Amino acid sequence: MRAIQVDSYGGPDTLVAADVDAPRPGPGQVLVDVAASGVNYIDTYHRSGVYPIPLPLIPGQEGAGTVVAVGEGVSEPGVGARVAWAAAAGSYAEQVVVDAARTIPVPDGVGDDVAAALPLQGLTAHYLCTSTYAVQPGDDTLVHAAAGGVGLLLTQMIKLRGGRVIATVSTDEKAELARGAGADDVIRYDQVDFGPETRRLTGGRGVAVVYDGVGQTTFDAGLSTLRPRGMMVLYGGASGPVPPFDPQRLNAGGSLFLTRPKLGDYTATRDELLARAQEILAWVAAGQLDVRIGGRYPLSDARGAHEDLQGRRTTGKLLLLPR
Repeated sequence: MRAIQVDSYGGPDTLVAADVDAPRPGPGQVLVDVAASGVNYIDTYHRSGVYPIPLPLIPGQEGAGTVVAVGEGVSEPGVGARVAWAAAAGSYAEQVVVDAARTIPVPDGVGDDVAAALPLQGLTAHYLCTSTYAVQPGDDTLVHAAAGGVGLLLTQMIKLRGGRVIATVSTDEKAELARGAGADDVIRYDQVDFGPETRRLTGGRGVAVVYDGVGQTTFDAGLSTLRPRGMMVLYGGASGPVPPFDPQRLNAGGSLFLTRPKLGDYTATRDELLARAQEILAWVAAGQLDVRIGGRYPLSDARGAHEDLQGRRTTGKLLLLPR
């Protein structure tokens, strides 16, 4: 089968199309023909060695497709079932093996592209605003990179829960996308210091929560926007990791909370995984949640997808199409 392979850590140029042996499902696993693979920022960490994985590696964790074979002990899903997944290593390929317990059934009426675009970023947005900090009606929230894949979904979900969204973006196009997703106020962080502006927009109170997937360049100012006992949710580091800091700053800021969550801990059981996925898919089916696909690339152009993602030239979700 065709797959994208990385033989040495480095930049997007290390992503090379190759012919490799097709995988076989083991006990508790299914083999899936991949219809679309999701491109996520964590894939760049694997490619570059920030998160080391033994080489050679086939990147990617997310996608959607059709089950073509099942391993020993698997009763569901069966051959022919349409499934999506958020945590199957090697998803930049024509076929991938997925643990049956981590598959998400894709209902009729949800296309393969949308199904592939939702698992990682959709589940992330869901746990962020329903569990990490459970947004309540009237809560003021700050969402960084609000026109990105997680940001657009998170903005919509916060609005579904009755919260107010103050969004940060870097271009006029992204500002319009954030507003289209329901953002109440949009800050061009390249033109305005978002810290004081967020305070102004909240009448000096500050926000209940900051959702920060950017990291290094936004973290310090983000802390200054929080109300007493507010929560900084640092769920990514697109601009680089946050340096160590003195916890006394949390005290001085008003008994603040800081958390660094990850998806695996919020989908630890199949019941939790399915409950989150089913609510997200129900919102999509009801027309309450719009999934923006910002780019579709042939599998062979994984390099271009990574270059566009890291160059911040993208909005919404990027997909690789094996066929």
